[in-house]
Amino acid sequence: MNHWIDSNEKLQQMCDQLANVGKLAVDTEFIRTDTFYPKIALIQISDGEQCWLVDVLAISQFAPLKAMLEDQSKLLIFHACAEDLEVLEYALDICPGRIFDTQIAAGIVNIGYCMGYARLVDSMFQIELDKQETRSDWLARPLTQRQLDYAAVDVEHLHAMETILSQLLAEQQRQEWFAEETAALFTLVEGRKDYQNYYLRLKGAWRLGVKSLTALNRLCDWRENTARKLNKPRAHIIKDSVLLELAKRLPSASQQLQGIEDWYPRSVKRHGDTVLQQIAKASTDTPMAAMPQPLPKAIAGLMREMRTSLTEVAESMAIPQEFLCNKKELEEILRSSMEGQCQWPVRLTQGWRQARVQPALQAVLNGTELL
Repeated sequence: MNHWIDSNEKLQQMCDQLANVGKLAVDTEFIRTDTFYPKIALIQISDGEQCWLVDVLAISQFAPLKAMLEDQSKLLIFHACAEDLEVLEYALDICPGRIFDTQIAAGIVNIGYCMGYARLVDSMFQIELDKQETRSDWLARPLTQRQLDYAAVDVEHLHAMETILSQLLAEQQRQEWFAEETAALFTLVEGRKDYQNYYLRLKGAWRLGVKSLTALNRLCDWRENTARKLNKPRAHIIKDSVLLELAKRLPSASQQLQGIEDWYPRSVKRHGDTVLQQIAKASTDTPMAAMPQPLPKAIAGLMREMRTSLTEVAESMAIPQEFLCNKKELEEILRSSMEGQCQWPVRLTQGWRQARVQPALQAVLNGTELL
């Protein structure tokens, strides 16, 4: 049974009704296509039997909901909740306390790595879900019956998933592994707020010299601040490719801004003078360190060996290989080793990965003459 919550009074009644419920399944619907910040539209909550659809657009007093979702005595069941946590905090200042992410749990018990909700439901219960409303307009009112049904289904199976996955975690004695990954999730969500050194994320930035990198850093900071102030996606201000070209050219006059691919005249007119000012100011900034070049092709064989070693470890541990170590971490290990002092990613030096992953990769490094 689904309940439509579209007033402060109904929200309070819902929270009162769920006050003594220990586990709640939660999901959100939001849109982030033409804004920097997500626009939350709906929150789905289930106690395992009934579903409440909270119309965020019709409610002004969220204190009861905040208290309920931040209650440490309640376990909130999500699936792939990184974005849900972000949107709840930004839009409603709600920071859930205890969570159980079914996507993480499914990976830890080796059902599948990074499975979407519909695929995991199909895998665990042989139920095929209709996901055609995923990209629909959740800010429209009234919502269609198809949208309402879709939204409710997103929390319908979470309680059953949590029950099964919790049992498997216990049977495999991987509760501590799960706890580590959950803590890492919170760290990831918190880290997304930090946009310092955004220039390091731009593909091809390593080709730029120090002076251009310093300008690129300032341009990225300016774009970030502008995007947040105007609540527009970064690319709606200026695309990454345009920032890279500006940093490469380092123009000092307006006529030098012409002919940059994907930078349209209207945008040049709007932001051109400011961009020139930012580039000029960059000349007095602390120079950015040169970025490391991509690993040489000669190292490709060693990378394959490390991945093969990870595959063997994953098979022996009955866990998806992707959980052990990612490509970026492998590159960091190889790069630091080539420089004479291997630097291990922190998560490989502690917790459940320390005893199996680090020794396996170290054995590969010890057996090579490339480093």
